[in-house]
Amino acid sequence: MRKFVSIFKNKEIVGRIFFTIMILFVVRIGAAITVPLVQPKAGLAEAMNSGNALALMDLLGGGALSNFSVFALGVSPYITAQIIVELLSKDVLPALTELSKQGQYGRKKIEMATRYLCLLLGAVQGYGIIKTMENSNYIGFIDSSMQGSFWSYAYIVTVLLAGTMLSLWLGDQITEKGLGNGISVIIFAGCVRSLPIQISTAWQKWVMVNVGHGDQAVIKGSFQFALYILALLLIVSGVVFFELARRKIPVQHAGKGGQSASMAKASFLPIKVNSAGVIPVIFASSILMAPSVIASFISAEAGQAGWLKIFAYSEMYEMPGINGSTWSMPWGLLIYIALIIAFTFFYSEMQMDPENMADNFQKNGSYIPGIHPGKETERYVRKVLNRVTFIGAFALATIAAIPVILTLSGIFGADSSLAIGGTGMIIVVGVCIELNSQIDGLLAGKSFEEVQGGM
Repeated sequence: MRKFVSIFKNKEIVGRIFFTIMILFVVRIGAAITVPLVQPKAGLAEAMNSGNALALMDLLGGGALSNFSVFALGVSPYITAQIIVELLSKDVLPALTELSKQGQYGRKKIEMATRYLCLLLGAVQGYGIIKTMENSNYIGFIDSSMQGSFWSYAYIVTVLLAGTMLSLWLGDQITEKGLGNGISVIIFAGCVRSLPIQISTAWQKWVMVNVGHGDQAVIKGSFQFALYILALLLIVSGVVFFELARRKIPVQHAGKGGQSASMAKASFLPIKVNSAGVIPVIFASSILMAPSVIASFISAEAGQAGWLKIFAYSEMYEMPGINGSTWSMPWGLLIYIALIIAFTFFYSEMQMDPENMADNFQKNGSYIPGIHPGKETERYVRKVLNRVTFIGAFALATIAAIPVILTLSGIFGADSSLAIGGTGMIIVVGVCIELNSQIDGLLAGKSFEEVQGGM
């Protein structure tokens, strides 16, 4: 309670909160404006609750894809471009590698390259989504004569790209003048918007429907609703624990043997269990969506081919069995989980880079007690990183797959919007932790200024 009072007494924090809310208000207005020439159809909103790759794009776009708005692409192309540029900066393209070592100037150049790549990826992704949704009968043209016209598609793709670039600019404004990382906050707002609707739907499904059917039915429904809320809270608690969990490797510094107990306690190398964040989930979803996008470029018939369901992680793929029978397997979900695990290992290794870390330790005169500097330190850090990432990868895959598993199991019937967990939960918890840390930093800075003023 004291923290809330301190926040509202701090004019800078209140101003940043107000500015962030105003920007998010603009984003929500943009998410409600449908792209000109396009008419969303009845099945579109339902498709966004099915837990497929398009639903993840809707999540990253703050719900803008559910009515095919000008912000329908969201920041998804930028995130993909950012991942690709970061990968290429790791000794793949010498020019980018050199820029990454040039401090602020290099970061600005890399950011500019990321934005240009975002435009290219956004154009390809935008056209692929238009064709995919058109083939699936989720959208149509207001004027049927425009269908198939190059200029119609070019116009819609241009509007979508403009929406993406505007989203990035709004995110930059939040980062500079508001609270938190702007892009993360925009995605966070999109994830949070569905939570009250989800709880309201659960209340209607289990409690309100049973009113008038006797006390026993109401009690049973209330108990089911309470279990649902409890499960939601348990998953949130698990994600918070998962996001904050770290493996601390003790580190000592040459010439500092007489350091104080507080300094000795602070000298450690923290390795997060989930050092990759939600990047593996986003990348895995993009890869699963790629075959249908590529097929849509070829022809409408190719975009609706039955074999593409292998990559749909929210569907069971039927295969022929013995004596004319059929059997089903969730191949898309299995591929999805495998990709998440693989990308978690890959991205964690890239983020931490044990070889570079061992070199920096040796240059700075730091070492891990009981471990020789150089190659032995590199092997030790890599071994610890792999063990921690093993836990993190399976935890991330489990959280991301929970809504899909619940949907495929049919626990919630046809209403898959009640499925809990998933990427949105990881994003919400991660951004909340980040915002809390930034607010603590601002409050600490204010307290320091007051102490200095008093002296």
